[in-house]
Formats: sequence, structure tokens, C-alpha cells
Amino acid sequence: MDEPFHVPQAQAYCRGEWETWDPKITTPPGLYILSIILSRIFMLKCNLPMLRLTPLLTLLCLPIILHRIRAFHHRISPARSFLAASFEDMVIASFPVAWFFGFLYYTDVPSLVSVLATIAAATQGQHTLAGLLGLVSCVFRQTNIIWTLYAFAISQLMVLRFEKKPKSQKLHDPPALEASPGDLLEILKTLPRAIPSLILPSIPYLLCCIAFAAFVVWNGGIVLGDKSNHIPVIHIPQVYYFVGFATLFGWPVLISYQGGPAALLRDVRQRMIGTPKRVIITTILLAGMVLSIHKFTIHHPFLLSDNRHYTFYVWRRVFRLHPVIPYLLAPVYLACAWVWFLRIGKEQTLLQTLTLPLAILPSLLPTPLLEPRYFLIPYILLRAQAVDVPTWSVALEGLWYAAINAATMYVFVYAERPGVGRFMW
Repeated sequence: MDEPFHVPQAQAYCRGEWETWDPKITTPPGLYILSIILSRIFMLKCNLPMLRLTPLLTLLCLPIILHRIRAFHHRISPARSFLAASFEDMVIASFPVAWFFGFLYYTDVPSLVSVLATIAAATQGQHTLAGLLGLVSCVFRQTNIIWTLYAFAISQLMVLRFEKKPKSQKLHDPPALEASPGDLLEILKTLPRAIPSLILPSIPYLLCCIAFAAFVVWNGGIVLGDKSNHIPVIHIPQVYYFVGFATLFGWPVLISYQGGPAALLRDVRQRMIGTPKRVIITTILLAGMVLSIHKFTIHHPFLLSDNRHYTFYVWRRVFRLHPVIPYLLAPVYLACAWVWFLRIGKEQTLLQTLTLPLAILPSLLPTPLLEPRYFLIPYILLRAQAVDVPTWSVALEGLWYAAINAATMYVFVYAERPGVGRFMW
């Protein structure tokens, strides 16, 4: 549905009409510029089939970049070959939302790859390159400035974790699964110790932020066009939807938890209601979640009217089936969050585990529309943090993704309905 806007804009640029701009387009022109570069290199025409090669080629690059990010989380050196990618990297790259939009002229996959390239460079200590790639990523999508800052943060947390200093001079950052709420206060108290070592590597990222701020001032806001339908809001339940979404798609990895699904459920139960103190904390959290669902749920007009998206039917047949259902899902969201915390936090410190959720908040909270594409970058980054995933789990994940991809592609290509059109994410 975005192609009728993206394709004419790219073709205008191909004709050298650089001042032409469709006011309905909300994102910067990175997709079109990349298409022009590729058309010049491979001497391709700017027709629809050739333009669709742009996201497809970036999709093929996804496993290569994922290999480097996963090597960072496994604390191992990436393979020497630039084109190296493991079976697990290729499975993750077949994630259904990325796979589907890799065949259409959409900006999502190039945006994802540019973000991952920024993170890969940052985690390898190439901060000048990471700053430049972060700037490039913002040319695909404005919100990628958040992931540029995430790249800096996640790279430096690993440095701080293993720096050779006396414990009294280091940032307090305990193992995630052993941490308590009191550790957050200790982190804030010891944070000034880390600042001097962060100044020099932060410069490229700060320059990127300055350039982004200049764009916002020049543009009069973050969104380029169609501003009336893309007004930033506070959409707290969007974070809950993402947690449920990630658990639905990532369950093959989650059940590879040490001890299996039974141990995972037992540990989640322990975290939620294992002691009277935890019961009180869980009750407070659920009360806050229920209140936020009541106050901040948004029924976006696109979600209510566009029956060509799967989310239209999920919203209609699940969330609006009965008024109480959105509130009943609150404990499910909380349990799913604990599931991911336990699975991801196994080999990480508290700050390493919390950095991604902190980046997810500003990227999802202002988005009023329930849209799986918004979850693409957060999910891939979350999945990349899962270490020690056994082969059987990766194979199951691959089969799960393949089944979803086969179903969604079949529906899109062969199950077109009169008056509705083609179904898509």
C-alpha cells in the first residue's frame, strides 16, 4: 500500500527531478537514493520489478550483519570472511515481517539493515564509521536516531563490564538475573565513574544527534509529510503489544531455556508471585498496566477501517470481542516480559539487559497505529541477544518462520478478495 507513493517518488529521482516530493510520504528519501545508486551500479531501469530489488538485496545482507552482532553478544570474534553467516543468522533473517517486506518496495528492510550495520560497527569499536552509518540510517527512517544511541550504549556497556579497574572505580552493573531494585540506585550513584571514559567515543554519535536536531528544526517536526495522520501520541499499550508479539514469534527460542519450558514457567511464577513481596510488586505493576490500558489505548482510524491488514482482524476479533479482554491480557504481557528477561539476561548484566527496553520505549510509545513493521527492529535486536540457542531450537524456529512466510505469501499472491485486495502485514 505504500508502493503507490514510493515508486513514483523513486522514478522522479531517477529522472533527475530532485525537487519533486510527494507530501504524503512521511520518511526521508534514503530508499530512493539507494535505488538510484544500485541502478547506476548494475545499469538497471527504474521500473517496479527493478526497484523491488533494493529491499531484496538488503534482505540478503541481513544474515551477514547479524553474524557480527550475534558474535558480540556471544563475546566471540566474528568470522574473518566478510560474507560469513551461520544457520542461525539465516533463520533470524527469515523473520516473517522482514521476509515479507523484502519483496516489496518498502523502506523497512533497508532501514533495518542500516541500523544493524550501525550497531555492528559500534560493537567492533569503529565509532566514526558507526556515527556515519547512524546518520545514513536516519535517512531511511527518522526514529533510527534512537537506535544510533542504542548502538553507542550497548557497545560501551560491554567495554565497561570488562575494563580492568578496581571494583571501587567501576560502574556498578550486576548480573541481570541476580539484580534487585536496589541495584538501580547503586548504578545511578556510580554512573559518574563511567563518564570520563565515554566522552571520546561518544563524539561521532553526538555529531549525528546534532545533525538530526538540525533536521527537526528545519522540518518543523520529525515527520516529513502527512503529518495529520502521524501525530506523536502517548501509546503505552503499544509496548505491551510488542512483548506479546515477540513472544508469539520467538517461542521456539524461549523454550530452549535451561531446564526447558517447565523450568521457564516455574521461574516466571517465582518472579511474579514467588514471595509476598513479589506478589505486592506484581499487583502494583498490573494495576499500573490496567490503568494505562484504560487511559492510553488508541483506536486508530486506519486500524479500524483498513481490512487489508492482519491487525484489522486481530483488533476486531480479539481486542474488541469484549471490553474486558484488553485488561485480562495484562498478566499475560507481564509474564511474557519476564520470560524474555530470564532468557536474555542469562549471560548479561542488568544494564545490558535493560538498554534495549529503554530504547524501545521512545521508539514505540509515540506511534498511534498498531503496525507489525514498527516491531521489526526491536524484535531482531531482542532475538540477537539470545545466546546458547541449541540447534534443535533454531531448526524449530526456522520451521515456524517458514510456515508463517508460506501462509502470508500464499494469501498475498493467491487469495486476493474482490473489494478488499491483497492481505499483508
